[in-house]
Amino acid sequence: MTDIIDHKLISRKRNGIFLPHFQGQRLADFPQALADILDKENVHYYNGVYRVADSASYVMPATEDTLLKVHSQEMINMVKRMGRGLFEGASYSAGVTVQAALEIYRGNIDNAFVFTGFGDHHAGRNYCGGMCYFNGAAVAIATLREKGMTRFAIVDTDSHHADGTRDIFGQDREVLHICFCFQDYSDGNNNVDVAIPCGIEDEALLQKVREEFVPRVNTFRPELIFWEFGYDATRGEYGDKGLTRDCHLEITRIIKSTADALCHGRLIAILCGGSSRYLATYIIPKIITQMAELD
Repeated sequence: MTDIIDHKLISRKRNGIFLPHFQGQRLADFPQALADILDKENVHYYNGVYRVADSASYVMPATEDTLLKVHSQEMINMVKRMGRGLFEGASYSAGVTVQAALEIYRGNIDNAFVFTGFGDHHAGRNYCGGMCYFNGAAVAIATLREKGMTRFAIVDTDSHHADGTRDIFGQDREVLHICFCFQDYSDGNNNVDVAIPCGIEDEALLQKVREEFVPRVNTFRPELIFWEFGYDATRGEYGDKGLTRDCHLEITRIIKSTADALCHGRLIAILCGGSSRYLATYIIPKIITQMAELD
């Protein structure tokens, strides 16, 4: 009964922000850049070293047992040998995605934005690369399946191909994987790649998302959508495809409205590629504002 009353009192989506502390310049302006968001009634802040009076919870790293739901012991040991700091950062990057998924499953929030120090989509079952060491979305899906959820969609708008995610879910017909990358491809196991050429205009990219993502997800009807969000395809970034910084905000609208229509708004946006501190500070607060329906 409490959850029902809360939904009536709070008409906006309940958004969770998961922000561990990571080294480097990309996220140097956070959480300060979220100052106008964190105090909103429907925003729940899960933080690491940054302490605020109304913090709802603290972020949690993935345990080794949790990582073993997807990755091999050999791979986990390999990441450990890369250094304690890297292993901790990778564990938090995967762990906050799992934590966000469980908070949505429990009904505490409707959607989430997950800050990561290391990406997901180049980490397969037994290999890693491209600054991706554990596949947080995959570990979250494995965890939710133990709770009884079965069908999931992963949409990837990072500039690069999600080879690790495909390695894990390539034969899994209960996961729809749509990757906007360098090639056109589809098979009978709900794996779809959509070629995004260099120099593409924003509207052309958005039209591809509308045509290739929306109808497939409508047919598939997932229980939760994971969005691997990378801004590395923005002009001037290392994966430059020609997109403007505002294109990502339009992508947010499409993906969020689809989640709202199909799976009660259950959506997790996972920060992946992108290096610019300026772009992160501009784009991410605007995405969270849309997800929390504050605009």
